[in-house]
Amino acid sequence: MFKRIVLLLLASVSLSAVAAEDGKVKALLKQADVYRLAIESGRVETEVRSFKAGVLDKTRLYAVYLKPGHRSLVLFRTATERGQKMLMLGDDYWLMMPSSQRPLRITAMQKLLGEASTGDVATMTWGEDYDGQQTGEETIDGVPCIKLDLLGQRKGVSYPRVVLYLAKKDHHPVQAELYVASDKLAKLARFKLGNVDGRRQVTVMTLIDHLQKERSTEVHYLSRTDKTLSDDYFNPAFLVRADLTQ
Repeated sequence: MFKRIVLLLLASVSLSAVAAEDGKVKALLKQADVYRLAIESGRVETEVRSFKAGVLDKTRLYAVYLKPGHRSLVLFRTATERGQKMLMLGDDYWLMMPSSQRPLRITAMQKLLGEASTGDVATMTWGEDYDGQQTGEETIDGVPCIKLDLLGQRKGVSYPRVVLYLAKKDHHPVQAELYVASDKLAKLARFKLGNVDGRRQVTVMTLIDHLQKERSTEVHYLSRTDKTLSDDYFNPAFLVRADLTQ
């Protein structure tokens, strides 16, 4: 009986330690998200630049509207793509073409430009979509970092596994290893911070392709405002008929 009581106590302590670790990781992820997404609802003007062997290949502009509940609307702003719209509702993605009256189902990994996928541009939360554990500490580009090994908690996440490096000092994101379903390293993301309205924010995310060598993409967050759209525009049936070219 005594041995059984000891085993139960040890199990209880172990479960408490796991819960505490989970809570710590969640808190770190929420702090990191603040540097990438200072607004829960609003508009992010985004420029995506695609490079081949370090030479600029293409540039595209997007307006990204965000709503709580994993809702994102991407409007294509470049002249050659104007009129196209991409909608994300939870784990579901649709692409609307100006020449079609029917929304097309797509995936989070479908490319927008270069190595930037729809998920890279439309979704930017770690705290809600991932959980995991701290696996050590490393120094990245001279910055002492906490290393987190994360697993996606929704089927619609762009990358089922992410190894994330956060600065020990203030927990801003420094680097992320992005893995596909086969657990193969697909991209390396690096984050550059700048001063935005008096706050330190991620201003550039660089995606380095590990499957196609000499390819990289920069996602520039040009501005963030609280301007948003009504809930009507986050409905595929309504959106496919809506004219948002202006």
